[in-house]
Amino acid sequence: MAQQAEKAAELQDPEIRAELDRRARDEGETVIKSGTGGKSLDAQERLAEGHNACVRRKKGGLSRTTESGKERADAETGAVLIEPDEKTLKEVKKDLGRK
Repeated sequence: MAQQAEKAAELQDPEIRAELDRRARDEGETVIKSGTGGKSLDAQERLAEGHNACVRRKKGGLSRTTESGKERADAETGAVLIEPDEKTLKEVKKDLGRK
C-alpha cells in the first residue's frame, strides 16, 4: 500500500526550504531526518519517505495480536511525517532571525 507523506510545518516555509536546500547542496549536510545520502532537500525528503515506509513494512512478522492482517495494514497506511533535523532547523531559524 502506498504511504502518504506529510511534511512538518517548517518545511512549508519557502525561506526555510531554500536555506535547508542550500545546506544540503553546498555543504552536503543531512537536513532531513532519515535523509542521509540525499544531495538536495527534495532528495532527502524522498529518501526519508522511503525509509519510513520500509520501517513500517518491516514491523510485521509473528505476533499475538487479535487484529486481522487487513486491520493491521489499514492502520499502517497513515501518513509518513517528513521532519527536518532539529539542530539544523534551529540554526537555520537563527540565521534567518526567527525564533
